[in-house]
Amino acid sequence: METQALPIKSGSERTIYLLATLAKLEKAVRIQDLIAETNLAQSTLYRQLALLKKWGFVVENDGLYTPGPMCLPLAWGFDRSSYLIEHAHPTLLELSKTSGESVGLFVVANHYGVCLDMVESVQSLRCSFSKARSFPLVKGATAKALLAGLIPHEQNTVIEHLLLESHLTESNAQCLTEQLQQIQHQGFATSNGEVDNGIWGVSCPLSGSLAKNCAVITLMAPSSRISGREQYLIDATRRAAQRITARLSSL
Repeated sequence: METQALPIKSGSERTIYLLATLAKLEKAVRIQDLIAETNLAQSTLYRQLALLKKWGFVVENDGLYTPGPMCLPLAWGFDRSSYLIEHAHPTLLELSKTSGESVGLFVVANHYGVCLDMVESVQSLRCSFSKARSFPLVKGATAKALLAGLIPHEQNTVIEHLLLESHLTESNAQCLTEQLQQIQHQGFATSNGEVDNGIWGVSCPLSGSLAKNCAVITLMAPSSRISGREQYLIDATRRAAQRITARLSSL
């Protein structure tokens, strides 16, 4: 296999590059194979392999190296997100078509919200959210619905993180906690202009084996277009969330 040198500048990049190389080779390899594949010095490879072995991302047996057991949770997390998108996307398409508005799928990852999937409205004036974009769980229907869906311990951890990162003040933390309790009681969250002026949104939680109560779908629309349609859009989004939940629960 042809070797291609990469402009790797830091130790962390070398670690990731080495792990990616091991995954690509799909077989047990010796240090000489890794030298040929990565163009890294033998001493450098031994240092990176020792670090990866320490954390369980690489295992060694008689001088042969393979990905370790800690790679499995990473793969599980990827599969979980992929399956969640796969089983939610048709319903997102349907909700966007019937409502005429944009609809997204969001999850919690490392104390932040992340957009997994987005179906944009076909109307010229529409809302959008970039896939893979992350955001703090403090403002807007999506952030608060995600935060409300976490178990109390995880919720408290996120709130502490928000305080530490100055996304939230002590004086606002109690107000946020009360809002989360209301969202849990009513089963959805709404906001109007809380994150971006002129944007209305409703978020409903998903549950099931692939959602784990930390995923929501959000319908978003220009505020100028939702007057008199709020309850219809809330009900439509809740029904869509229930359909996705039923599909996830059957898997």
